[in-house]
Amino acid sequence: MNLIMFDMDGTLIDTQALIAETMAGAFRSLGLVPPAPAQVRTIIGLALPIAIGQLAGTDDIDVIEGLVGQYKALYRDALESDLDREPLYPGALAALDRLRARPDTLLGVATGKGLSGATRILGNHGIAGHFVTVQTPDHNPSKPHPGMLLRAMAETGIDASHTVMIGDTVFDIELAAAAKARSVGVSWGYHDAAALLEAGGRNLDPRLRRTGCRH
Repeated sequence: MNLIMFDMDGTLIDTQALIAETMAGAFRSLGLVPPAPAQVRTIIGLALPIAIGQLAGTDDIDVIEGLVGQYKALYRDALESDLDREPLYPGALAALDRLRARPDTLLGVATGKGLSGATRILGNHGIAGHFVTVQTPDHNPSKPHPGMLLRAMAETGIDASHTVMIGDTVFDIELAAAAKARSVGVSWGYHDAAALLEAGGRNLDPRLRRTGCRH
């Protein structure tokens, strides 16, 4: 059996605008200078408290918790007014359907979103049944720690040599490398394709780097 793990934001669903707008609103609500969308893209994929701490440049738990609370409230409000703010990328559903139909393949999710948000999105798109494991920061360390993949592999009984992580950020590539699994970087997401290739190359045997092979 093979295990294919997917990131969500920037890989399966396009939430860039929603996340950037919500993050800016959270900072403004506490009288802080809002981060630019380009800054927000760099932290998408991390667990929310870690992402916000990096954007705010602080480890003050009170500030971070305040921003996290505001972000979650504003995100919920945005979805109440427009349920289409978390769309699947074109072709994502068809690809998932094809992979799910393979008898030798299991699908999973490894995301920086919380479990309730991930569950909501999968349910809204009718694809919850496609995935046999959903890993989030609720029960794992944030990416790029290997915990999400290690737990998914333990749950499914599939080893690292038959596991691949598909994602759009350097965090996804580094997560796979830390778990000794393979990775595929997608170019339509939030980190530059060159950065994904560089992250993959750093984790290869030097003999393979010369060939241009990637994780």
